[in-house]
Amino acid sequence: MFPKSGNKLPEGPVHATEIAYAAAVAKALASEVGTSRLATKTVMLWTGASDRSARHWLNGHHGPGGLHLILLARNSPAVMRTVMRLADRQGFELAIELSAARTALIRATAIIEALSSDGGEI
Repeated sequence: MFPKSGNKLPEGPVHATEIAYAAAVAKALASEVGTSRLATKTVMLWTGASDRSARHWLNGHHGPGGLHLILLARNSPAVMRTVMRLADRQGFELAIELSAARTALIRATAIIEALSSDGGEI
């Protein structure tokens, strides 16, 4: 039998990082959907997660993991920005914002074109 060699890692900054992560995601979700019962239902709809998990994320008690984080980021620009900031990838955040602005301009141009072709004056 081999003696136990103490391969347990210390609990230092990792725990603080998990708390900061959960708080950052909660803040992003609150800015997007609020903290009401409807917000919980919205998060459940986006992710397929349970009511309890959604409430934990909204309250900042726990952060979503893997697939749920991806699904939240897909549906919430605030969560996507938060993930990019936490990953220290603000350059990607700017690219996402520019892409959203470009899409909005294309949509606005299409509306203007449609209104102009109807004979209306702008």
